[in-house]
Amino acid sequence: MRKDFTDTDLNRSVGNLLRLGVILSVITSLIGFIKLFTEGFKMPRKYKLLDMGTSSEKVWGHFWDTLCKGEGMAIIQLGILILIITPLMRIIFALIGYLKEKDYVYVVISSIVLAIMAVSFFTGYAH
Repeated sequence: MRKDFTDTDLNRSVGNLLRLGVILSVITSLIGFIKLFTEGFKMPRKYKLLDMGTSSEKVWGHFWDTLCKGEGMAIIQLGILILIITPLMRIIFALIGYLKEKDYVYVVISSIVLAIMAVSFFTGYAH
């Protein structure tokens, strides 16, 4: 006998997802802080050296390069990225739950919200 998927199950699952995202983000950031302090972080004297232009490819490329090297700052940025992605995952998770419940009004609403968030994430457009 299979149990039906209810609103309570959906709320519990979404709550667990959000909790997991925050916990993973905090753990990742703490690991990054520990690594950063063991590396001996120094503040840059000239901030113009940090200016990498407006190209998102350069920013993402630098992020992935430093993350692969295991630098503390990149690990902290990964923790922040996990925290930013958590609400997006919540919407995807809720959308799947609404599909299971066959609640098509909320499927449409969640799809619209997901599209808006995806456009703002990928284009950098906030308003």
